Amino acid sequence: MKIVIRLVAFLGAISCLAQQAPRPVPPPLALKVEWVRPANQENTKVRYMPVQENISDPNVEMKFYGAAKQTLTTGVPVGVPGNDVTPYGVWSGTAEGPFAATFRLKNSYLDLTGLASVRWYTKTSGFHAIRPVLKLANGTMLVGDAAFTSVTKLTVNEFSVASVHWVKLNPDKVVTVNSGPAAANVSGEIWAPNVDLSKVDEIGFVDLMPGSGHGTGGWIQLGNIEVFGKLVARAEISAGR
Repeated sequence: MKIVIRLVAFLGAISCLAQQAPRPVPPPLALKVEWVRPANQENTKVRYMPVQENISDPNVEMKFYGAAKQTLTTGVPVGVPGNDVTPYGVWSGTAEGPFAATFRLKNSYLDLTGLASVRWYTKTSGFHAIRPVLKLANGTMLVGDAAFTSVTKLTVNEFSVASVHWVKLNPDKVVTVNSGPAAANVSGEIWAPNVDLSKVDEIGFVDLMPGSGHGTGGWIQLGNIEVFGKLVARAEISAGR
């Protein structure tokens, strides 16, 4: 009888601890890329090259790699009828080579560990795919194995950053490269080992194939981007704290 009582008390204590354990809380919105049409792009018959003024948040800086400057803006800006069908963004048909576009916060790194995630609007044509790309605080650039395609229309996709496997990226040629002897393992030598997601300098997207030109050939289109994670002040990293 005493054993039964003790067992019941023990199970009760375990149940109480389980009920008191904090549940994981998804991180808040840390970075948002919302595309807008600035005053110097008022001619709606012209498709312009993306510029910094196309980003609504002045604290978000846009970076180009490879043939990214050959991409064009497309769609309908916020506040104009039709935006819910064809929201404003970028289109890559005129890119003559692989490219990446990234975004960084002026005063903060991103901590993309734990439940960090990315949500974005994507559309593709042909066999093109949109993949996430990161630049770490140490300067290393990486492209993820998460690939997004949607030939019919712009589609909202969200993915967990922790579930992505990463490959080192050459920022000049925008091609995948080997991470060296440290990456060698029985299942392949391409995966980047021990990726530190706690100090991400830039995050964005990459297309590893050149565009086919205007029309329904091969390209990617991407609208707004939302990154959910934690902020780490750049000053704290510089000071070594």
